[in-house]
Amino acid sequence: MKTNYILIDYENVQPKNLAMILDGGSDQDFQVFVFVGANQSKIPIELAKPMQRLGSKAKYITMSGSGKNALDFHIAYYLGELTTEDSEGFFHIISKDTGYDQLIKHLASKKLHAKRYADIALIPLLSSVGDESQDTQVAAVVKNLKAQGSSRPRKKKTLTNTIKSLFGNQLDAKKVSGLIGELEKQGYVVVDDKENVAYRKM
Repeated sequence: MKTNYILIDYENVQPKNLAMILDGGSDQDFQVFVFVGANQSKIPIELAKPMQRLGSKAKYITMSGSGKNALDFHIAYYLGELTTEDSEGFFHIISKDTGYDQLIKHLASKKLHAKRYADIALIPLLSSVGDESQDTQVAAVVKNLKAQGSSRPRKKKTLTNTIKSLFGNQLDAKKVSGLIGELEKQGYVVVDDKENVAYRKM
């Protein structure tokens, strides 16, 4: 059985659903690495409990110093070590930071299996995102856009890529287009004839 390695960028994403890899009935082998920033001194119970249950298959890696992209470089280092030790494994980076995507493309060119997801629930082994109702998907997109504040996409193309990334690139172009159409219908976004995007109700 191939091992699934989950590397969590805890400065970027603070998951509360790690328990799903234990409680979801999956018979897959998981190892979890949580990369914690130097200024992050508290771990919530929703994360601590499943990490404890995973025992030796879970590890916290705490940064000893801070700096721009310091945690990202640590993840890249450990990812390099893990892919060297187990080239047949599946590697899942949990982060909303698109900066990892070029590294992932490089790994893919080496026939290594690595993907980035904005949430643990989007890992294909754990996700039923393709089966979720459109209303559920729209709600997830709205929540994500609200969290982005002034950094929300201002072009339809960028919004399309944001939605694709949110769902771990599991939705085809037709479904993504349908979600944007539904966002317009419900009055959350307005897309003009130049494909500029404006936001309402957020």
